[in-house]
Amino acid sequence: MSQKKTIHYCWFGGSPLGEKELACIESWKRFMPDYEIKQWDESNWDVRCCDYVSEAYDARMWAFVSDYARFDILYHFGGVYFDTDVELIRPIDDILSQGPFLGFEKNCFEGNRSSMDVAGYPVANPGLGMFAVPGMDFYKKLLRSYEDGHFANSDGSFDKTTVVIRVTRELIKDGLKKGDGVQCVDGIRLYPSDFFNPKDFITGRVTTSNNTRSIHHFSMSWYSPVRKYKHELGSKMISRGVPKTIARLLSILVAVCKYRRIQ
Repeated sequence: MSQKKTIHYCWFGGSPLGEKELACIESWKRFMPDYEIKQWDESNWDVRCCDYVSEAYDARMWAFVSDYARFDILYHFGGVYFDTDVELIRPIDDILSQGPFLGFEKNCFEGNRSSMDVAGYPVANPGLGMFAVPGMDFYKKLLRSYEDGHFANSDGSFDKTTVVIRVTRELIKDGLKKGDGVQCVDGIRLYPSDFFNPKDFITGRVTTSNNTRSIHHFSMSWYSPVRKYKHELGSKMISRGVPKTIARLLSILVAVCKYRRIQ
């Protein structure tokens, strides 16, 4: 790698890092000790750089600000990026030696009407970890997809298209194939889900393999409190053997009752 060895992460909103985030950052230091770790926030990155970012920032939707910021940072500076809920459990030097990378996660969007175009494809999550060199065309195209749109819709709602869907759609345009093996698209190596995503989003179970380098703990910072509570409750029930359909219905009912009582 010719550029400076840097791990980038984003932390907007001004709140202090939590214990879980700090623990994840410590794991980066443990397995990548020769890397500088750089935090990007309002003090060193322009949150008014385009309408999408400005609107997401004003709505206090920090995760969507970070979605654009990570690509902008890697496009200009290169380096490694992790979300703050990613715990390294092994070195990734062999991965880095192969060049720019992204990781697939298990496709949780099957059956979702708003993302039917990614059905059957492995979905790429840049939050799991990614490495880029400055000036990569793929990330320029992603930045443009944000710059050409708005986060705030005219009806007062927000465009909450996830970064996973955006990245996967762009990869499909560039030749992504169905199947969970290693693929190379637009100068990026894409690794199967067992490399960086051994934790099941629905059940919370972690199933590692000899390939596993990290664990994404799914902080779900883009979720509302009620949606996060519903997901966590449903996951607990499913992990204890409750059928998924019943667990989802019960978690919705309990969450609605709980948060109505709070209000």
